Amino acid sequence: KAGVPVVPCAMIGTFEAQPPGRRIPRIRPVVIRFGEPLEFSRYAGMENEKAVLRAVTDEIMYAILSLSEQEYVDQYAADVKAAEAERRTAEERRRGPRMPLR
Repeated sequence: KAGVPVVPCAMIGTFEAQPPGRRIPRIRPVVIRFGEPLEFSRYAGMENEKAVLRAVTDEIMYAILSLSEQEYVDQYAADVKAAEAERRTAEERRRGPRMPLR
């Protein structure tokens, strides 16, 4: 809506510097890469259309993906986490109740 270019940015090494759940970061190098500005004036006046928002989001995400050199995964993290939680629950049910150690 602002009509300004979007500069894609990727941060590499953040997981190693501060893995999820860790309160105090480790001293590790973090690389920050900036890409070429992306311009979306071709979509002027169509900012509220779902297909346009999806196209812009995809273009930005692919630019970040190329900067980060990560593999594209066509899933939301929340969906992956929910599926993993379901898998663990099913596995625990299959194993049955655990006996406490004495």
